[in-house]
Amino acid sequence: MANLNLIVIKTDKLQEQAAFYTILGWQFDYHKHGNGPYHYASVGTVPVLEIYPLPKGVTQPDKTTRLGFAVENLPVIIDQLKCMGANIISAPGHTEWGFTAIVEDLDGRKIELTEV
Repeated sequence: MANLNLIVIKTDKLQEQAAFYTILGWQFDYHKHGNGPYHYASVGTVPVLEIYPLPKGVTQPDKTTRLGFAVENLPVIIDQLKCMGANIISAPGHTEWGFTAIVEDLDGRKIELTEV
C-alpha cells in the first residue's frame, strides 16, 4: 500500500493561501530549491503541503482538486476562516463521517474539515 507524503497546490495567492492553511494547523517555511521558484512548504508534517506559484502561461489555479483534513477545534477554525473572507460551503455539523464542515480555499478548492 502506498502512503501519501506530498500535496502540491499552485496559486497566484501564495501568502494568502499560506495564511489560510496556517489556520488549519500547517506551519510553513518559505524557500526555493536551486533555480526553482520560491514557495511555501509545510514543516514537521506528513504529508508535506507545498504552495507553489502558478506556472508561466497559466492564469487560473485548478479548482477541481478536493482536499480533506482532520482538525482540532473546528468551530474556532471556521470563525477564523470567516474573518479572512473564506467561503464556508457547509457549516460544521454532524455527519456519518463525524463533525464536519466544507469550506473553499482562496482559489475555490473545496476543503473538507473533520474534527478529531
